[in-house]
Amino acid sequence: YAFFLSLLGLALLLNCQLGSAYLLTCYFTNWAQYRPGLGRFKPDGIDPHLCTHLIYAFAGMSNNEITTIEWNDVTLYQAFKGLKNNRSNQLKTLLAIEGWNFGTAPFTAMVSTPENRKTFIASVIKFLRQYEFDRLDFDWEPGSRGALLRTSTSFIILVQEMHEAFEQEAKQANKSRLMITSAVAAGISNIQPGYEIPQLSQYLDYIHVMTYDFHGSWESYTGENSPLYKYPSDTGTNAYLSVEYAMNYWKDNGAPAEKLIVGFPTYGHTFILSNPSNTSIGAPTSSAGPAGPYTRQAGFWAYYEICTFLKNGATQEWEASQEVPYTYQVGYDNIKSFNIKAQWLKQNNFRGAMVWAIDLDDFSGTFCNQGEFPLISTLKYALGLQNTSCTPPAQPIAPITLPPGSRSSSSGGSGFCAGKAKRLYPVANNSNAFWHCLNGLTYQQQCQAMLVFSTSCDCCNWA
Repeated sequence: YAFFLSLLGLALLLNCQLGSAYLLTCYFTNWAQYRPGLGRFKPDGIDPHLCTHLIYAFAGMSNNEITTIEWNDVTLYQAFKGLKNNRSNQLKTLLAIEGWNFGTAPFTAMVSTPENRKTFIASVIKFLRQYEFDRLDFDWEPGSRGALLRTSTSFIILVQEMHEAFEQEAKQANKSRLMITSAVAAGISNIQPGYEIPQLSQYLDYIHVMTYDFHGSWESYTGENSPLYKYPSDTGTNAYLSVEYAMNYWKDNGAPAEKLIVGFPTYGHTFILSNPSNTSIGAPTSSAGPAGPYTRQAGFWAYYEICTFLKNGATQEWEASQEVPYTYQVGYDNIKSFNIKAQWLKQNNFRGAMVWAIDLDDFSGTFCNQGEFPLISTLKYALGLQNTSCTPPAQPIAPITLPPGSRSSSSGGSGFCAGKAKRLYPVANNSNAFWHCLNGLTYQQQCQAMLVFSTSCDCCNWA
């Protein structure tokens, strides 16, 4: 009996370690709490086992110090902390400081002098420790909105000084080092003036490439939000607007692949066609599409709003050259395109996926009939992360009874796993189940609803 319990504990431990080294980083936006009805979302709606890293967006800055933005940020911070407790601290949380909505001026002023940078860094350390975040994420594009070219160099200096301060603080406090990540541009027009890639890559722990918003209602023609590959007829700068080109540009210009995170959008961009009979990619448009009932932003729909549009009879097309879907007025992503991109990510040895945003997926499962968080769940299983959240018991304290036929009677083996190598096997006539063979013992396990066991990755995946 003791021997069996030790084997069972080992089996549970091995099952927990079947996960991968990929990261799945998900942004939460603190303004999602203001959406009406079923669109309202707060941290208590987050599945703590869904993502490996959660980023709280956003914090702000005042007088060269990091600060809250929303009236209840501190309360929501505590909810984030609670999510970590549910994962035995395997979940890592980050606090993102933004630079888009309030412009580049505050950042430009902060990085301009050693004194301002020192003030900012000290405030960040105090803030992150106080609210128990593990990392800081910069959401600032130094090459955007006409920012001065010198700010790219100042940004590198800031990140270097912050990295050194984080290391010193960790040694003095005998704690794990705080880490630094950054969401960076995917468009060449912003990358080239905004980043000195080799130098920046030395001091950032991970680099979140925002491989979305390649096309949208700010243009006078339709285009995909986040195409994996360029459209065949694209020329000039449009030929650079794809996930493949952007990720390879960062890698080829000095960013290590093991630090690069590919961006995945859980939303799409909408258009009003100039000629309703012309529905192709690149068709002329007259304006942004109507705002969604929950996100309430012209030209922008959450995935769950797109599902409603499709249910109401919209025609869905697949653009094979770019590996993404579209309807006649929306460029977006779905489960199929997420899975294809995830396989491409793995083939190219990038470190993981970043999602904008967790509150734009069908988090309630009521709109798309694909379960809760269908897009992010696709990434979780495609990246082999389905077992990273389990924690094996330190020691069983009571007899454990498995269903009949679920285990063998001795270490010599019997039943399905007798004489078989230690690995996972499909169950005949039950695509949702799989056998886990360990030292001749047989364990039958189930994938989550709507998933099937795949021998190509030894994981549960979408059919």
